[in-house]
Amino acid sequence: MELRHLRYFVAVAEELHFGRAAERLNISQPPLSQQIQALEQAMDVRLFERTNRRVALTEAGRLFLDEARAILQRVEGAVQLAQRAQRGELGELKVGFTASAPFTSIMPRSILAFRQARPDVHLSLLEMSSGAVVQALLDRQIQVGVLRPFALPDSIEAIELFRDPLVAVLRADHPLASGSEEGLSLSALAEEPFVFFPRSYGTGLFDQLNELARQAGFIPRIAQEANEAMTIIGLVAAGMGVSMLPESFRRTRVDGVVYRTLLDPGATSAIWLARRRDERVPQALAFVEMMTRQVAALRAE
Repeated sequence: MELRHLRYFVAVAEELHFGRAAERLNISQPPLSQQIQALEQAMDVRLFERTNRRVALTEAGRLFLDEARAILQRVEGAVQLAQRAQRGELGELKVGFTASAPFTSIMPRSILAFRQARPDVHLSLLEMSSGAVVQALLDRQIQVGVLRPFALPDSIEAIELFRDPLVAVLRADHPLASGSEEGLSLSALAEEPFVFFPRSYGTGLFDQLNELARQAGFIPRIAQEANEAMTIIGLVAAGMGVSMLPESFRRTRVDGVVYRTLLDPGATSAIWLARRRDERVPQALAFVEMMTRQVAALRAE
C-alpha cells in the first residue's frame, strides 16, 4: 500500500463517482479503478459497493475513510513541519554574547525582530566572554556569537556590526571627572591604578588596553581584577581605581561614576557577529541575516 492509494481512495469515497474522482486527481478513470481494486486486494477488504448506477462505501470502507484521512493529514503535517524547520522557523538557536552586547541598541532590536519573525524558534542566549564565544563556536555549543574583537581561527568568520568609542570610567570626585567635554587621553591615567578584567578571562579589551597604553607611553597597573563589567564599574565607584570600557556602558546608572571619552587614535571597540564558516543551520543563517538587516536600518535612521 502506498500513500497514493489512500489519496485515490479518499477522492472516490468523497465523490462517490469514479469519473469525478479521476478528474479531481487529474488522471484517467481506468487507472483509478485499477488502483482501487489493487488496494482492496492488498487489504483483502471490499471498500465500495459498485453498480452501474451508483458507488457506495461499505461499512469497512466508511471506517477506513476516517483513518485514511487522518493518515494523510498527519503526513501533510509532517511535511509542513519539515519545511518550516528547513526555513528556520522551528527548532532551537543558541547565541553566545559578550556582556556589553545587550547595552547596545542592535542586540535588543535584533532579538525582538527575530522572535517576532520566528516565534516557534527557541532562542537560547548565553552570556560569556569573547574568548568563550570563540571556543563555544568551535565546540558547536552555540551557532552564533556576538563578541568584541578577538583572535579567530580560520574556521570562524566574523563581520563587524559597528564600533563603540572607548571611555575612561572614573569616580565622580576624581580630578579628571569634571574636565573638558571633549574627553581625555589615556596618558592622563598613566599613574592611576586600574580595575580591569584579568588576562585569563578572555576579553579582547585586555589586549586593547595594553596596546593603547603602550602607544601612550606607559604600562597600566592593574590593581584589582574582576570578571564582570558591572563589578568593575562598582569597584571604580568604591574608589579602587579607574577603568576603560566601551561607551555602551554609559547606559548603566551607577551613582558616583563618570564616563569620559578617550581621544586616543584607535580608542574604539568593535562588535562582531561570528559563526562557523560551515554553519548551515537555517535558524543561525536567519539570525545573522536579521542582525545585518537591523544594522543597516539603524545606519539609515
